[in-house]
Amino acid sequence: MIEVQLKDKKFELFIPEKVIIKEIERVAKDIARDMKDKNPLFICVLNGAFMFASDLIKGIDILCEIGFIRLKSYQGQQSSGSIKEIQGLVEDVENRHVVIVEDIIDTGHTMSYMVNKFKAENPASVKIACLLFKPNALETDTKPDYCALEIPNDFIVGYGLDYDGLGRNLKDIYKIKS
Repeated sequence: MIEVQLKDKKFELFIPEKVIIKEIERVAKDIARDMKDKNPLFICVLNGAFMFASDLIKGIDILCEIGFIRLKSYQGQQSSGSIKEIQGLVEDVENRHVVIVEDIIDTGHTMSYMVNKFKAENPASVKIACLLFKPNALETDTKPDYCALEIPNDFIVGYGLDYDGLGRNLKDIYKIKS
């Protein structure tokens, strides 16, 4: 599809699935190389990162584990400015090599929250892997260690990202039409 309509907004094709998959495979190889013999714990931030985490983990060819945490910080097209933990992590991160798997880093507030949360639990290390990074929107010092794609500060949907709950199932990434 070249264009999709979600509620009151139109979106146009921005990043095709084949480009997304190629970049995720690159990130998976980098992580596997860096985490060899460390049995990392990947922590997928739900709901948005589920597709990225699935494809990323398939490309990790070392021993690893995966856990899930669910946060909410968006309402419509805007970050709400507050982070609500809806489902906490059940795995123990003490002395573990943690890789936070996030769909998108824009302001960086969610990632700062996550990194501080896990560092307080004495992990061996904390790394961040994201599908998308908006460097021009960043308001914190928290940057990804692994990033599939850097993008401009456009509102996007697809490949796990949504607009009011819709569009997560799209295999490509779409940006809002101006």
